[in-house]
Amino acid sequence: MDDIDTHPRARGRTRLAFGALSGLLAGYAALATAELLSAAVRPEAGPVVAVGGAAIDRTPPAVKDWAIRQFGTHDKLVLQLGILAVLSLLALALGVLATRRRLAGSLGVLAFGAVGALAAASRPDATGPADALPSLIGGVAGAGILYWLAGRLDRPVAAGQETEGSDWDRRGFLLAAGAAAAASTGAGVVGRAFKGSRGNSAVASRADVALPSPASAAPPTPRGAALRVDGISPYVTPNADFYRVDTALVVPKVDATAWKLRIHGKGVSREQTFSFDDVLRMPLIERTITLNCVSNEVGGPYVGNARWIGVRLADLLKQCGVRPPSGGGPADQLVARSVDGMTIGSPVEDVMDGRDAMLAVGMNGQPLPFEHGFPARMLVPGLYGYVSACKWIEDIELTTFDAYDPYWVRRDWARRAPVKTQSRIDTPKPFAHPKAGTVMVAGVAWAQHRGIDKVEVRVDDGPWQEARLAAEDTRDTWRQWSYEWRAAKGGHTLTVRATDRTGTTQTSERVPPIPDGASGWHSVVVTVG
Repeated sequence: MDDIDTHPRARGRTRLAFGALSGLLAGYAALATAELLSAAVRPEAGPVVAVGGAAIDRTPPAVKDWAIRQFGTHDKLVLQLGILAVLSLLALALGVLATRRRLAGSLGVLAFGAVGALAAASRPDATGPADALPSLIGGVAGAGILYWLAGRLDRPVAAGQETEGSDWDRRGFLLAAGAAAAASTGAGVVGRAFKGSRGNSAVASRADVALPSPASAAPPTPRGAALRVDGISPYVTPNADFYRVDTALVVPKVDATAWKLRIHGKGVSREQTFSFDDVLRMPLIERTITLNCVSNEVGGPYVGNARWIGVRLADLLKQCGVRPPSGGGPADQLVARSVDGMTIGSPVEDVMDGRDAMLAVGMNGQPLPFEHGFPARMLVPGLYGYVSACKWIEDIELTTFDAYDPYWVRRDWARRAPVKTQSRIDTPKPFAHPKAGTVMVAGVAWAQHRGIDKVEVRVDDGPWQEARLAAEDTRDTWRQWSYEWRAAKGGHTLTVRATDRTGTTQTSERVPPIPDGASGWHSVVVTVG
């Protein structure tokens, strides 16, 4: 009696396991097919990228900030892995469903293809109906694979091939599953290779760029601006170490020879379109400027200092007949648009008030890296990146703050966001164990377009002690600082604060980055041995 009950149950569990495998293979086939087709349409039309982008757009700002804090610049990779994990679980469930309801499971795979198609077609950078095709056709391919494999689970064993305890063709199923997996892998590999080749022209165009000597070169870095202290951030941040915070799941690869920048809108009397060569032929400026992200927590890493080359934004706007509001111009907001659909709004007055706001084409002596906006990006000293630093820029529209809310403003961030005065302890690190005696405490402070006048350090609840400031380069760059601390044994809390050139000292009030940047004093806890 036990044998009669046990074998059917075991056969049923085995069949469900093979059904789950069928679902997983169907999902794999759908993604691989979509990968291949998105290489022909455009990489951003792939389902994982499209759904990931839609998820980013709809994620509350507080959750985005949490992701950036937890995962840093790997947040996009974590998101994509999370999407793949969810899709895998759904595929497994649909495969199990298909063992009982073959058509329903297959239609479920098709439905997820439709979701990917809708996400791709509704993206801000969508180029047309073709963006929906990779996910749609991928969904059809996945549904077909699941329907086929689930059918193999119902196929009886051929005469003469029966084995004990088996009433369906396992060998035939495994051969079919292997064929599906091989075909899907081939499609994915070809798609990846094709996507790589699509970016070759952009890579070649960047390699061919020879940045002209700037008409207005940056002055040499003052002697004493870079302190020789172990553990302090380098005065100039190398390109490879410069922070990257954006919403692009796929870094745009733009061919500089085909790139154009259009300037149009309210108060533009001469609408113009500039090519990359047009920009390089203009008088260029070179400036050292510190950038920081509004998502940076107190003491966070999303700030960097680099030497930029570009053309003054004010000069470009004046060529188009634009006047600032103080000069009678009707537009008070400049909306920059990226090739990936991002929109960033900047005050026209700030862009044209004489500061070194620029359309940058070079970074630390090289053409912009792709991750940082090649072939061109915006910079406006003194403003957080989300209201000034549009990467992969292709369009500038003059409008008003009342008429248009850019991407981040629609997600509850402030319309205007001047950089707050901030300071950070780079060394010693949190929970370090320095030895008793003289310990060098050092870090950086910044208040772009105002400048840093003073930095103070406090040990535990003692009095504030003035730190030694490194030489100032310009008011648009951070300043390094150091303090010789005579450390006694035991646990201690080190705190830093800065005062800018206007006489304003950092507030002690801790506020999160939303809606216009974090504030508060940075502190680290150490144990002196």
